[in-house]
Amino acid sequence: MPTPQSTLVLIPARMASTRLPGKPLAMIGDVPMIVQVWRRAVAAEIGPVAVATDSAEIAAAVEAEGGRAVMTAADHPSGSDRIFEALNVIDADGAVDMVVNVQGDLPTISPETIRAAVAPLSDAAVDIATLAAEIVRDEERDDPNVVKVVGSIVAPGRLRALYFTRATAPWGEGPLYHHIGLYAYRRPALSRFVALPPSPLERRERLEQLRALEAGMRIDVSLVDSVPLGVDTPAELERARQILGQPT
Repeated sequence: MPTPQSTLVLIPARMASTRLPGKPLAMIGDVPMIVQVWRRAVAAEIGPVAVATDSAEIAAAVEAEGGRAVMTAADHPSGSDRIFEALNVIDADGAVDMVVNVQGDLPTISPETIRAAVAPLSDAAVDIATLAAEIVRDEERDDPNVVKVVGSIVAPGRLRALYFTRATAPWGEGPLYHHIGLYAYRRPALSRFVALPPSPLERRERLEQLRALEAGMRIDVSLVDSVPLGVDTPAELERARQILGQPT
C-alpha cells in the first residue's frame, strides 16, 4: 500500500449538474453531500484530502468543516482535468507520487472502498487503479448505464482491465463486473492521460478510461463487495438520506 506521504486524495465537484442542480450542496443530515464524501475520504487515511471545485459555495462548505478546497477553472471537460490542475496547485514541486480521484457524488462510499482503489498501485507495472463489484442484479447485466469491466484475474480480488463497455460483456457463463468510477493514478500516468486527445473507443462508448487503454496504459481493478450509491437524481438523493439514517 502506498504511504500516506506519497498519496493525495482529490474530490472534484461542480454545481453544473443537469439532473440534480447544485447537488454537491444538497443536504444529507446536517451537512452538504460534498462534506459527507470529504469525511469518508479523510477516514480512509491514505493521505491528505482536498476538494477541487470551480464554485465558491462548495469551497466555503468544505472549509467550514475544516477541510481544504482548491479553486479550479470552470471549463474543465472532466474531473480528471480538474484534479490535475488541483494537484499542480497543491504540489507544484512534485512530491506526490499517487493521486486518488474520489467522485463528489458518492456520499455513502466507505473508507475501506477508497483504500481498496489504491492497492493495485503497489505493483510497479500498474499505471491506474480502479474498482468493480460483481453484478448480482439481473437487470444490471443489460443496462447500458451500468459500465462493465472485462478483465483477466491477476491476483485474488484483482483484475487487469482489458476493456470497459456499456454492453453485456464478456459473453458466456461467468461473472460480470460493474465498474465503479473511482481512480488512483500514478502521477506520470495522470499527466500523460490528460494530455492525450479523446480516443476513438472513448468517443464511441462515452467512457473516458478507454483513452488510457488505447494508449497502452495498464489499469488494474480491485474487486469490492458492493457498488456505492451515486447520486444523480432526487430519488437517489432520498435513498442516500435513508441509507445514512438521516431525515430528508
